Amino acid sequence: MGNSCGREVHAMIRRLLGVGIAVLLTACASTPRKLPMHAAIPPIRHVFVIVLENEPFEVTFNAQSLAPYLANDLPQQGALLRNYYAIGHNSLDNYIAMISGQAPNPDTQGDCPVLRDFVRTHPGLDANGQALGAGCVYPADVKTLPDQLEHAGLSWKGYMEDMGADPAREASTCGHVAIGAHDVTNHATPTDQYADKHNPFVYFHSIIDDRARCAAHVLNLDALKRDLRRAASTPNYSYIVPNLCHDGHDAPCKNGEPGGLISADAFLREWVPRILASPAFKRDGLLIVTFDEGTDGNACCDERPLPGGPQPGVFGSGGGRTGAVLLSPFIKPGTVSVRDYNHYSFLRSIEDLFGLDHLGYAAAPQLRPFGTDVYTAAQR
Repeated sequence: MGNSCGREVHAMIRRLLGVGIAVLLTACASTPRKLPMHAAIPPIRHVFVIVLENEPFEVTFNAQSLAPYLANDLPQQGALLRNYYAIGHNSLDNYIAMISGQAPNPDTQGDCPVLRDFVRTHPGLDANGQALGAGCVYPADVKTLPDQLEHAGLSWKGYMEDMGADPAREASTCGHVAIGAHDVTNHATPTDQYADKHNPFVYFHSIIDDRARCAAHVLNLDALKRDLRRAASTPNYSYIVPNLCHDGHDAPCKNGEPGGLISADAFLREWVPRILASPAFKRDGLLIVTFDEGTDGNACCDERPLPGGPQPGVFGSGGGRTGAVLLSPFIKPGTVSVRDYNHYSFLRSIEDLFGLDHLGYAAAPQLRPFGTDVYTAAQR
């Protein structure tokens, strides 16, 4: 009787445990997830972004490109996005869109020659997450991808070439001119070719108001060499901006280099192999190389302007087709995608990788993030 009773008790416990586990699994299954349902998302945990300047797809990726490493070598190692578009003109509004989903306003569209605070015409954010008004430095309630990442316990850094090279112009960490000042960094000097307008992080009070936090995250490019040595020291999100010469903006450059695509290609030849050889990239990395804007006003993806704001592309509805190249262990070499993407798609795709909500126009219902047309290699 004792053994039989014991067996019955053990069986009852197993049944109760089974029911409890089933309830827990059901509860977990019913928990909403922020990840899109259109495709399985690869387990990418380290994203590297390199942003270049001012070239249309037809110039960069043609057979006679002055950037053969970018146009030929990198697509053979990863994916070429033929129909990737910028969202505006000139430079700054594109950089801001890439980390916040905010659309161009008259000041950001003009690259903010004076670094003035954003002035609202309506309180808060509209239904599409847009701050309505004009200005350069957004109020603290306008959040960015870095804010999201930190809230989720993830790391990020911006690496800016030449920042602080001339300490009289800007600091080497969180470098920018004073709010209200004329932005002297918009033009290169022979010894310092850093530009605020290519550093989106310094246009948000949510980042710059905590000086110590900003200084720990927005650094000179040289810091990337150290951070790449170990996966533990490599941020989950690394945003890399060459100087005004090496991003292709100037040609010729103030220091005598040729500039344009020639110097941009040389920059990639130096830095891309370092990134690809890093432990973080090899484990679970994604590298994205793209341009801030093209040379026309074409757009994709039903792009919308800021309500009451200017036409994003000045002379069109967008920033033109630039193309993009993506490399990852989760991308089959030689992949080509012809789907339409833009900088808002880029932001949405990064947010999806990290399970984050969508900011600003990255939440537009018609927008498509990177999918199985890009992530073509079998997941490990």
